[in-house]
Amino acid sequence: MALLGLWLGFCLIPHGIFSLFGAGRKTARLFLSGLGYISGLRLRVVGQAEPQALLLSNHVTWMDIPALAHVCGASFIAHDGLSGHPFMRWLCEQNDTIFISRSQRLNVRSQIDAISHVIGTRCLALFPEGTTSLGDDVAPFKSSLLSAAEQLPETHAIQPVALCYDNAPEIAWVGDNPGPADFFRIFARLRPVRLTVRFLSPIPHSDRKTMARHAECQIRNAIRF
Repeated sequence: MALLGLWLGFCLIPHGIFSLFGAGRKTARLFLSGLGYISGLRLRVVGQAEPQALLLSNHVTWMDIPALAHVCGASFIAHDGLSGHPFMRWLCEQNDTIFISRSQRLNVRSQIDAISHVIGTRCLALFPEGTTSLGDDVAPFKSSLLSAAEQLPETHAIQPVALCYDNAPEIAWVGDNPGPADFFRIFARLRPVRLTVRFLSPIPHSDRKTMARHAECQIRNAIRF
């Protein structure tokens, strides 16, 4: 924790300078990369992200975020529960996170519009399960927010990503375990957290339900491989 505090302090000054020139995401990515390494994350990457792709990933733990930020500089679509914590909201905003509400169904249209505004301009990661899983399988993908992807031109890839953790059930953040408690649980581990990030083949552009089904199938097969 002391090392993490030092790392945050080290990143704040250059972040302030970069932010003046609209480049704050560079130092946000640097901080997230360091957060992953300090917490024991050790990565192996198979394949690569397509430029400015919409990444559809399974979701196992909070460590998914520093992993994908480090590997491909992704921004994220996150539920608005994180926005209730001032520091977490600030940190997410530095990486251009798009917050969505899972409870306000009437706002789905505006959420899709917000995603459409940035989709195809940078790597953007979405966790279509809508929650975390044990990492040895995937929960059914929810397709509602993929409506934004239906309007994407063929030049912008929609790419599944399989996050394959060694001993995934030990790492997974599931149930009612509070976020801070899970954060400290991972920090208390003596062994590293080994993760293979598998960038899979982009899926064909289609309607949202078909795309969700194709991505879910590819990721499930990659996890079981």
